[in-house]
Amino acid sequence: MTSPIRVLICEDHAIVRKGIRALLMTEPSFKIVGEAGNGTEAVTQAAALKPDVILMDLVMPELDGIEATRQITAQRPDAHILVLTSFAADDKVFPAIKAGALGYLLKDSSPDELVRAIHQVANGEPSLEPAIARKLLSELHHPPEAPPTTDPLTARELDVLRSISQGLSNREIGDRLVITERTVCTHVSNILGKLHLASRTQAALYALKEGLSSLDDVTLSG
Repeated sequence: MTSPIRVLICEDHAIVRKGIRALLMTEPSFKIVGEAGNGTEAVTQAAALKPDVILMDLVMPELDGIEATRQITAQRPDAHILVLTSFAADDKVFPAIKAGALGYLLKDSSPDELVRAIHQVANGEPSLEPAIARKLLSELHHPPEAPPTTDPLTARELDVLRSISQGLSNREIGDRLVITERTVCTHVSNILGKLHLASRTQAALYALKEGLSSLDDVTLSG
């Protein structure tokens, strides 16, 4: 039997937090391991509990969700953070993804969309609402101040990048390419370093922008 996905809920409004908890507790595939009412608690709880998925509100006291995300991913680069917020403005979306969030979902999404997004993020897959993905693609279409890399991706790195854009986990990529999961991790690290990207989500969107995959291939929520 597959172990339930361990979820930490970070949300400063108690009534919203309890509502999310009540919703997720109806799903046998989830286990709520903790709650945080501000960004400082979110960082502390994430370190102590090591949840599979962290649901992160962006506007919280003491430490906002973007800075909390940054601190959590600095401590645990493999942390799976799903932003759940009311804000779709550029000044929230871009910093959250750059800070290391793997998914971005708006609070007016349906319960089914939230459940699906948590499963995707738990598997290491980017999960973005189409409207958010379009924002990020538009941002990526602006030419960078410096060229992404003078060291082009190898053929194997391109294979890994295409697989990332299709929402495959490191283990699934290893199975597909017949290489170890550790080797996949090395390739992912090299790809992010060469392209000056901060997350798998950015890598997936880069692959889309460069025509290495199509919108139908990229794993998005909604």
